[in-house]
Amino acid sequence: MKPLPVYSLIKVIPRWTILQIDIIICLISIFLAFLLRFNFELSHIEWPSFSLAAILVVSLKLVFFLITKSFAGIIKYTSVEDAKRIFYALTYSLLILLLIDLIYYYYTQIYIIPVSILIIDYCVSMLSMAAFRILVKIIYFEWKNQQSSQSSEKVNIIIYGAGEAGVITKRTISQDKDNNMNVVAFLDDDPAKVKNTIDGVPIYQNTADNLSRIIRQKQVEVLIIAIQGISPERKKEIIDYCLAFGVQARSIPPVQKWINGELSLKQIKDVNIEDVLGRDPISLDKSKISKDIEGKTIMITGAAGSIGSELTHQILPFLPKKLVLVDQAESALYDLELELSEMPVKINFETRICNITNANRMEKIFRNYKPDIVFHAAAYKHVPVMEDNPSEAVLTNILGTKIVADLSAKHGVEKFVMISTDKAVNPTSVMGASKRVAEIYIQSLNNHLAQKPSPVQRTTRFITTRFGNVLGSNGSVIPRFRKQIAQGGPVTITHPDITRYFMTIPEACQLVLEAGSMGEGGEIFLFDMGKSIKIVDLAKKMIKLSGLTLGKDIQLVFTGLRPGEKLYEELLSNEENTKPTHHPQILIAKVRKYDFQLIQEQLMDLSNLLPLHNNEAVILCMKKIVPEYISQNSVYEKLDNPQPSVN
Repeated sequence: MKPLPVYSLIKVIPRWTILQIDIIICLISIFLAFLLRFNFELSHIEWPSFSLAAILVVSLKLVFFLITKSFAGIIKYTSVEDAKRIFYALTYSLLILLLIDLIYYYYTQIYIIPVSILIIDYCVSMLSMAAFRILVKIIYFEWKNQQSSQSSEKVNIIIYGAGEAGVITKRTISQDKDNNMNVVAFLDDDPAKVKNTIDGVPIYQNTADNLSRIIRQKQVEVLIIAIQGISPERKKEIIDYCLAFGVQARSIPPVQKWINGELSLKQIKDVNIEDVLGRDPISLDKSKISKDIEGKTIMITGAAGSIGSELTHQILPFLPKKLVLVDQAESALYDLELELSEMPVKINFETRICNITNANRMEKIFRNYKPDIVFHAAAYKHVPVMEDNPSEAVLTNILGTKIVADLSAKHGVEKFVMISTDKAVNPTSVMGASKRVAEIYIQSLNNHLAQKPSPVQRTTRFITTRFGNVLGSNGSVIPRFRKQIAQGGPVTITHPDITRYFMTIPEACQLVLEAGSMGEGGEIFLFDMGKSIKIVDLAKKMIKLSGLTLGKDIQLVFTGLRPGEKLYEELLSNEENTKPTHHPQILIAKVRKYDFQLIQEQLMDLSNLLPLHNNEAVILCMKKIVPEYISQNSVYEKLDNPQPSVN
């Protein structure tokens, strides 16, 4: 039978064997203590006294080994925690031995064990037990590294961050026998750490020149970001370095997500495009939001969607009395229900399947739950789909919004917050135009109610929030690109010059809550979307982050603009400007006011057209309500430029 290699033997050492070895070490230690005490003169040792001392010392140590479980750690992964257990076991046993010795001396004027022997034994056993574990660890990793180098080629990596998280990351990598990674350098922004080493690995100043030189000299393939609380801007800068030098970027999760307080190698993940586009965290007026939400019943329409579900999670910390979650998507709403039900803290919520265009069903939901605040996120949002189905866009985005808004006013809701889109600005598509009509109705209704407040019920404040694309939302380009890259391509883009504004889902929802809390009614709040991004650049970065080479591993294909699609998104129309709020990332759009009676009549006309399924008639009616609605790349362009009749 072929003998097991040393590292395999070490791997399978049972803890009871380690305990036996520790006892043997303790016996040897007490014997060495006697030898040292009597200058290695065996004739001076009183062997009955030695036997008594050995039995007493080893027995007491055994008791504390069992109490502290100093032998239970996996020996090849010996750590500071294991050293602490040994220290506590030996220290407690020494203190009790000293106490026994002092008590015995008090009555007999004789020590059972000379104090000097106890001190020597304590030091020798402490050093011996620690040395044993370190020696085993060294042998194991030397054998493991030798086997690893023979079986596979090492991947050289750099760790950005030479702090505690960086050290833990390095040791997590070193202790995993199945990985083939080799840490060759640390990078850090702290000059005081530069030119030092961690476990023999040098620390360098984090500069582009140093990074370039180390990558070239050490043939580095991976950089791991191991800094807790790194700013999005700094993280983006490091990732851009990696992309420029052709190095794969990875990062460790926050400490709160470590498994039982320990980092696992499997938790070190590739960075994603959200990390590249992320911005500094938003500063929220939490006290104001809490005052707005705490103890109140909150309704969210479209609750199972990207924005609706994130709003649900962000509202929870503000302790609402009840959440009423409304959506027509059965499976997605069921998933949200399961997620909330499995949370450690009990949440008071109700889920209701309902299409917002079902006025009777929505009436019953309002009557049963009497919401204090409504966040209206339900909408159709895909531009090409709505271009082919304008009646559905009108039915849901306009008339559905009207139903929810009217019921909010009827049932005395405090605030109605509508989620709109930058596509409502100078709309070129059916979807954008439908959202702009909804904005007009919401604002007009607010102004109408404010002019004629009811003496018997509170007046609802209607607020609109307008922002661009959210990263990772259902149907957005990022999940689509990710899927195309996973399938090997090609990655399809409509136009090489197309640009979009992007914001993360949590960021958008935080701003919705902030705007909702500050709104007095009638405002259209705009969010600072940062700089617009070329979609082609976004796709190229995602390809690089996936470790692929454009033109070699995967291709880009331009498919042409889709119906109703803009090249460039806008947040303001030509006739609008803004005024600031106390929050630097939230502005208020100054928009022209519409007559409420007129918009009501126009929506009635639009509603009467729906049963006819005459798309052109529906579009003409929308263009009448929103004169700036000019179709682009659409069959409805002819309605903006009618051909002269031929006699």
